[in-house]
Amino acid sequence: MRTSRFFSLGVASLLSAVFAVNAQAEWPANKAKLIETVEEIMKENAIPGAVVLMRKGDREWSQAFGVADLKTKQPMQTDMAFRIGSNTKTMTGVIILQLIEEGKLSLDDKVSKFFPDVPQGDEITIADLLSMRSGIPTYSELPEFNRLMDQQPQRVFKPEELIQYGIEQKPLFKPGTEFYYSNTNTVMLGVIIERLTGMPLEKVMQGRIFAPLKLAHTRFPARDDSSLPQPHPRGYLFGTNENPVLSPADQAAALAGTLLPNDHTNDNPSWGWAAGAGISTAQDLATYVEALAGGKLTSAELHKKQLESLRPNKPGDPQSAYYGLGIAKLGPMLGHDGSLPGFQSFMGHDPKTGMTLIVLTNLQSSPSGHETAIIMAKDLVGEIAKQP
Repeated sequence: MRTSRFFSLGVASLLSAVFAVNAQAEWPANKAKLIETVEEIMKENAIPGAVVLMRKGDREWSQAFGVADLKTKQPMQTDMAFRIGSNTKTMTGVIILQLIEEGKLSLDDKVSKFFPDVPQGDEITIADLLSMRSGIPTYSELPEFNRLMDQQPQRVFKPEELIQYGIEQKPLFKPGTEFYYSNTNTVMLGVIIERLTGMPLEKVMQGRIFAPLKLAHTRFPARDDSSLPQPHPRGYLFGTNENPVLSPADQAAALAGTLLPNDHTNDNPSWGWAAGAGISTAQDLATYVEALAGGKLTSAELHKKQLESLRPNKPGDPQSAYYGLGIAKLGPMLGHDGSLPGFQSFMGHDPKTGMTLIVLTNLQSSPSGHETAIIMAKDLVGEIAKQP
């Protein structure tokens, strides 16, 4: 199974044009074309269903497409709960920044303070973990780990064993010198949160983020909880976690509808934990990303540091996405994306213009291995930019 990779895609130029919406016209002005675009992408990538939400101030377009269940043909609904994958990383990051604000932690604290056995731990800082510049490999791309997920989809992973998978690999680079997207970083941050608060991460998330923002349909499950709240779609994956890319013949069959994806709805998400186990709806996710990007969850000083920390993932590439202290910058949009077996998601918001975009799909990747919500988000932004 592949780690979320939106941050390496060259979509900044498209995202930067999203704000060409005519404020006096019907909004969005080319709704029919947007709908056509979504339906074409679904057909071209064998996506069963999707939810799209666009919001700017008091104007909003939210629509469900396709089916939530391939067997029953139940239609997708806009209020359905999805696994939001790595969007959860920003929530973990928010809590770390709040603990820093409370004086319980520092961005300059060394990882060895909490994890004495981590290679280069005396050099890696909390800031390095948040900004994906620690040099610690990710456990989630190891073939043996993905094989284990395929063989034991209900396995409940302990955070400590996830971290061990990552740190027993050779460090990738000197801390702070390069960007590498690693789930191990965020799982370590989740453990630090539990140690400093003395509470399970699910209760910390509820008390510090979900309740204050009144996100009634957002939750972070306990590690042994693989359920989804009703209503929810089924979640699908072609191939396996170890190899999600189909052969050319199987890709053709999938697009023709004669080869169906596997159902991964109830796979236990504890393998992602602080890095990816969250659950939410389009409406809640829009409210959350607006608060995240608008600096409503931390002090103004720390939010300023968060924005100033954003650096290009590929220095010298003008199309590169940026990553900072628990947040990504995609063109003018601040947010993240997420990918788990069965589900794919994107959230973005620009506090300067008020534009929000949420895309949720119930297929993790296309038959050719491309992330479905990312394909859709990129093309939707392109269509919005064409409005008069």
